[in-house]
Amino acid sequence: MRIDLLTLFPGMADGFLRESVVGKAIEKGVLNFQAHDIRKWTKDKHQRVDDTPFGGGPGMLMSCQPLFDAVGAVSTEGCEVIYLCPDGELLNQAIAQDLAAKPHLVLVSGHYEGVDERFRQKKVTREISIGDYVLTNGTLPACVLVDCVARHIPGVLGDGNSLTGDSFNGCLLSFPQFTRPAVYDGLEVPPVLLGGNHAAIEKWRKEQQLERTTRRRPDLLRKNDPKL
Repeated sequence: MRIDLLTLFPGMADGFLRESVVGKAIEKGVLNFQAHDIRKWTKDKHQRVDDTPFGGGPGMLMSCQPLFDAVGAVSTEGCEVIYLCPDGELLNQAIAQDLAAKPHLVLVSGHYEGVDERFRQKKVTREISIGDYVLTNGTLPACVLVDCVARHIPGVLGDGNSLTGDSFNGCLLSFPQFTRPAVYDGLEVPPVLLGGNHAAIEKWRKEQQLERTTRRRPDLLRKNDPKL
């Protein structure tokens, strides 16, 4: 899979994504990731990529020219061009799975007060948010999206079964997990996990998922079954 990130802070993305599991996937060639500095495409002699908004208002807007040219330079036919923004659709597991099946993603990180609306209308195919809050720029959300999507690409995780117990797999949060020692500071691991009865363990885990989701995120259950 190929992912290109257009940003004013490519070093910020490289530092984040060249570590851990995603970094190993990039090294192995399972994931082809490149962060590009949008300033590379500006035709302004001072390397500016922004200007004041028509109609007035605080802050600056990223201009059409460098954004249009940057997307034109890195995009391929049929690729998904995603703008990371607070008013996009909220990222979830289903979106990540959908994007992981696509051969090429172009991610666009906004900055300042955002980007010229004409770029969104003409070049962007999808807009995604990672939460109902505002950050200084879209590079970190883009990194979150890459990390979330990459886990669903075959060969990225050492054990593909790691996905099955994830929170939000279906409509349930994940179950509690424990490791050695069996007793620590007076706290014991649930006996069912020590007995080797895999059917009983699976039953316990499903019960824990339902209990935890009911207590912490009942909205997930209602989303799956409005009658609840």
